[in-house]
Amino acid sequence: MMYDICNCPVSLTDPEALDHWNGMIRAFLAHSTATPTHLAAVLASHPDFAMGHAARGLFSLMLGRAEMVQTAKEAAVAAREACANSRPSFREAAWTRALDHWLEGRPSKAVAAMEGVLTRHPEDTLSAKVSHAIRFVLGDASGMRSSIEWVLAAHGDDHACRGYVLGCHAFALEETGAYDQAEAAGREGLLLAPDDAWGLHAITHVYDMTARPDLGIDLIESHTSAWDHCNNFRYHVWWHKALLHMDRGQLDVALGLYDAQIRADKTDDYRDISNATSLLIRLELEGVDVGPRWEELADLAQKRTDDGCVVFADLHYMLALTGADRPDAKAAMTRRFARDAAKPGEMPQRYADPGCAALSGLNAFAEGRYDAAFADLTAARPAMQTIGGSHAQRDVFERITIDAGLRAGRYEQAEAVILDRLARRAGREDRFTTTRLATIHEARRIPAQ
Repeated sequence: MMYDICNCPVSLTDPEALDHWNGMIRAFLAHSTATPTHLAAVLASHPDFAMGHAARGLFSLMLGRAEMVQTAKEAAVAAREACANSRPSFREAAWTRALDHWLEGRPSKAVAAMEGVLTRHPEDTLSAKVSHAIRFVLGDASGMRSSIEWVLAAHGDDHACRGYVLGCHAFALEETGAYDQAEAAGREGLLLAPDDAWGLHAITHVYDMTARPDLGIDLIESHTSAWDHCNNFRYHVWWHKALLHMDRGQLDVALGLYDAQIRADKTDDYRDISNATSLLIRLELEGVDVGPRWEELADLAQKRTDDGCVVFADLHYMLALTGADRPDAKAAMTRRFARDAAKPGEMPQRYADPGCAALSGLNAFAEGRYDAAFADLTAARPAMQTIGGSHAQRDVFERITIDAGLRAGRYEQAEAVILDRLARRAGREDRFTTTRLATIHEARRIPAQ
């Protein structure tokens, strides 16, 4: 029996295949472009390797694109056939079940399958990372933290992947508000895994949430080895850098990064479109004219009105459609949200709440109906974490909510949202908080005169 770098048994039969499997694990943990290359090599030499097929299916679903569901289904068939024709390990069978669960519309059951593996193999960094990733899609920050903390002890100093686990821990700590601990865990992780983009970006989140843009920019600029090897995740790191420059008031720098890096490649990956749309609307809220940049994003988003894979993605598509004012596509997206919200299942629940209200609020804001926008967005707000993503990513919806309230003249209610947002950011005022509180102060001062 062979063992991989996670110290787990794996039913591969030759060292070259094991090397590729280990390469895939390292690449996946580091968000490297090499992940699919290594996985393809494993499956080419071992077409009966169930876990390899399951990995292909799970990774496909993580992309949040409707056309990848068919790829995942084909991978699930191959994984089940491989299980039937061999004696899969507990881990391999669990991965196959996890893929089936997610395809059945129950990603939380996929998480449970991964957690079952970790109960038996807490040293399994790969399963821990997949659990972490699915929980991220589900907006389960506390689950991310408890899961990673469960496996930390099994990732001692001699574990080849300890640095990556610390990176996951750093992100989970940050998302649950433990900012000092998150920074420490992330820094330690980078020493052990200098190519860990996730760990680097976790520390960047800390500096974003605690209004320390100088530290964040320095971190990104001084640790290029952590992200310059990445797949499209590198665009997300550039996005973080743009946000940090915005917090310093350098709006022109942020817009320059948009053109030179964030949208240098006109991909239609929802994560890339999310980076782009959320940056453009942030800039517009600060009074920047972004010109025709919405058009390219709207052309891509218009093709995604029927996707229905991830609420987080769809709301960012809607930002593009409102930014470019595509009324027919906006109407199509609204109808599809209503249809999905009426279906049973875990993701339809998220379309029902907060999806429909949030979508309506974004549309109302774009049309200048600020009172309605504020009402809808504040109704959606309590459940927004369930759409997935991070606090920093979802903050675009917080900003739109607050500005809708200010433009509607609802100063008391908008201030309450600002103060709640501030509390979640360790009580440290960023530029957005300072400027919006100043707006409220000025609005109150003028009537008093």
